[in-house]
Amino acid sequence: MSLDDHLLAEYLFLWPYDFFSITNLTKKYGISVKQFQTKVIACTKIKVVHYPFLLIDDDEKVAKNILEVFEDFEDFLCLGVIKTKEEAINRILELKPKLVFIEIASKKPDSDLSFAILSELNEFLEELPYFVVITSDESHAFEAIKKGVSDYLLKPLSQSELRKCLLRFQKKNPVKEPETICVKSYGDYQFVHLKDITHLKADNNTTDIYLSSGQKVSAYKTLKHFESLLPFYFLRVHNSSIVNINYVSRIHLGKLKCYLNNNEISIPFSKSYKDNIDTIIRRISS
Repeated sequence: MSLDDHLLAEYLFLWPYDFFSITNLTKKYGISVKQFQTKVIACTKIKVVHYPFLLIDDDEKVAKNILEVFEDFEDFLCLGVIKTKEEAINRILELKPKLVFIEIASKKPDSDLSFAILSELNEFLEELPYFVVITSDESHAFEAIKKGVSDYLLKPLSQSELRKCLLRFQKKNPVKEPETICVKSYGDYQFVHLKDITHLKADNNTTDIYLSSGQKVSAYKTLKHFESLLPFYFLRVHNSSIVNINYVSRIHLGKLKCYLNNNEISIPFSKSYKDNIDTIIRRISS
């Protein structure tokens, strides 16, 4: 097993534990928390994580309920579950998540989670993350709105309200897909429109990018590098090929071939990427 395989196996075994479990894991493998985030995204084959978030809560039951809802939202990745004020401030400043759930007025006598966290963050950040306050006291919910908090949830939490909260967040923070990609070759920078790319093909440690015009652009980056950058409509179908599904005109399962540009281009696919082929068929058929 590779380092990434071991890391993912331990991550899935530990999850959902608190932030200290993740920190211990990063120390074990000698990587930073940010490197950990990147590796987990790559290992779990999440195409692009648009919304990294933190969960600040010392109520394990509430934390578990929230994380269960996120299983249906693949664009989100939890960077950790935090239980103290000091750790919350430290991690928000370090990781700069787009979304933060925070428990206010916890019933635990030793809890230090409060609005003071937001006040302190205001001293260091020009713009706060999208904060969602979790509380059992409705008066705290109104106070949260006055302090500029984006949303609030009242306990006991319901999954339907959590889902609505995430949908409100996504509506206010729409994903902006890139329109171009920069291809660098020594001192030569080419800006290629993604909609013009039909497919990409690996050539040792370089990648050939094929355009609808028939032009080929060579890049001194691996296919894996481009796979992590490209939007959802690019899918890998072979160890050496990625296709733009908007150009797929035919798929022959018997011949293990994918055809592009009105069958002008033939791309072989491997059985190991059959799931991606099924995804292409579903998307085009729907």
